[in-house]
Amino acid sequence: MLTALRDKFTKTDRSVSTPQASSAQYARFESHVRDCHRSAYNFAYRLTGNPNEAEDLLQEATIRAFRFFHKYDDRFAFQNWLFRILANTHIDLVRRRSRFKTVSIERPEGSPAWDIADLGADADRELLAGYLEAPLQNALMAINSEFRMAVLLADVEGMAYEEVAEVMQTSVGTVRSRIHRGRKQLRAHLAKHAPELSKRFVQSEDDSDEL
Repeated sequence: MLTALRDKFTKTDRSVSTPQASSAQYARFESHVRDCHRSAYNFAYRLTGNPNEAEDLLQEATIRAFRFFHKYDDRFAFQNWLFRILANTHIDLVRRRSRFKTVSIERPEGSPAWDIADLGADADRELLAGYLEAPLQNALMAINSEFRMAVLLADVEGMAYEEVAEVMQTSVGTVRSRIHRGRKQLRAHLAKHAPELSKRFVQSEDDSDEL
């Protein structure tokens, strides 16, 4: 499993200079990915709002993560590190699509794919896609992308503000602002399009409600 991708980077990445080091690094990376792939797919799905785009995003981010895995500091949570790469990859892909709308960004034929067992299985996809109700997902897709990312990390993934700031590579103050404004936009959208769901959001003075 993942042999093609591993072989590709063994040949090109100086950080995996020996077969032994390559195998050890590969096994360690695969273990980390397996531990958090459900959460990572869920995050990708909430960012894109589309199962196929979520799979593409996760695959691209996973390849990037493997390429730079030798720089990962295991004193920190791997999931947070992967989410940061997911967030940056999403931004890159959105920009690329907006600039080259008529150009396919699919991986060239014959290039290695990231093969994680059952990652895109129908049962898993349905389970993850059903994690949030459709009206709420629609509302998430309607708000500012940076606000959406902050709200997802804090309210769906349960990250502390400091962790969100680490993933989004910004300050805690900026994170607080994005979450506050994102929740406000969500309430406004839900009040208009799904009033029954909007009742779950109880606004308090410190805006402490969660999804």
